[in-house]
Formats: sequence, structure tokens, C-alpha cells
Amino acid sequence: MKRQFVCALALILAAPLALSAEEVDLEQLQSALEKYQDVNAALAAGYIPDPSGKCVSAGAEGLPAELGAMGIHYLNPELLKITGTDPRVNGMGTHTDWSRPGVLLYEPQADGTLTLVGVENLVFEEAWKAAGKEGPPEINGRSWDRMADDPATEADEAHGFAPHFDQHIWLFREPAAGGELEPFNANVTCDHQAQMKG
Repeated sequence: MKRQFVCALALILAAPLALSAEEVDLEQLQSALEKYQDVNAALAAGYIPDPSGKCVSAGAEGLPAELGAMGIHYLNPELLKITGTDPRVNGMGTHTDWSRPGVLLYEPQADGTLTLVGVENLVFEEAWKAAGKEGPPEINGRSWDRMADDPATEADEAHGFAPHFDQHIWLFREPAAGGELEPFNANVTCDHQAQMKG
């Protein structure tokens, strides 16, 4: 019995970095995803710019501008299992593994380059419920945000996506007042989107 326990413990200690949907070591995650600071590494790994091409800011979404921005979303269609983009981006994705997030968040810079500021995972609500999940996923004790457009408002609360749950982590740009798990970051801006290189 003792030998079995020791063998099991050895296997656990030898296992690669596993980042579950519930508990995530943010420092480990930051180190694991540092490679995506180079947007070319993201492109090579299957990430593509959001088809809308827009940099998402709170002010443009009808929210208080002081909340800041999310940046430009680079999506991984394979992980999100995108099924279509018209009239909204939709898919079958229920991917919650933070070691390979479904979305990377980049801030446009004045020189036309992009800087990685955070990561995001997104699960489509219909697919999530079809998989037998009751409530939203959680990370470090926080439930992911439910996003669905309200047709009664001018803003698009779901940012062009079908109803979904999503979660941002600001690994590479510390928020002004903490809140590394909040949707927007006051220290991220879309002011330089016009300078982006073709």
C-alpha cells in the first residue's frame, strides 16, 4: 500500500503544469504564456485577430470610460470551436484550460506594434449547458462573467459573440486598483489603434 502511495505521489510531482478551471497559479501561468508577447508566436500557434478588428474599450461599449479597455482579441478558432460569425461569433467551445487560453489580449502601441496585456477563456453558453454544466465556470473563487447582448441598448454587451461565459486575466498589465480578474483594465487603452501596422 505504501509503495502504491509513493508511486502515485511521484506521478503527481512529475506531471506537467496543469491549470484547472478552478485554481490557477497566476505567476506560473504568466511564465507559461510569456512566449505570446511576440504576436508572431501567437499567429503560429493558431490565433487570429478578431474578425471585427476592433480594440474593445469600456467607453465604446457604453460603460464608464474610466474602466479602461480589453484591447484587441486574438482568437483561437480551434479551441473555441467556432461554427460561424454571422450574425454573431458562435461556437461549440467549452475549453477552460488556462495553459492554452482561447483568447489573447493585445494593446495597440503608438509605434504600430502590439503588446500582450492579458488572456481570456470563453465558453459558449449553449454548448456549456449541453455538456451538462449547471452554472458558469470559476477561477480562484470567482465565477466567470455571463455575456449576452441586450437588444434594448445601443451597446453590444457580448462584443459580437453569441451568449457566453468569459473570464479575463490581466497577467501582463497590472490593473490600476488590483482586480486582475475583472473584465476591463484601466491601465489598458485603445488610443493607438489607428497606428496599427497593416
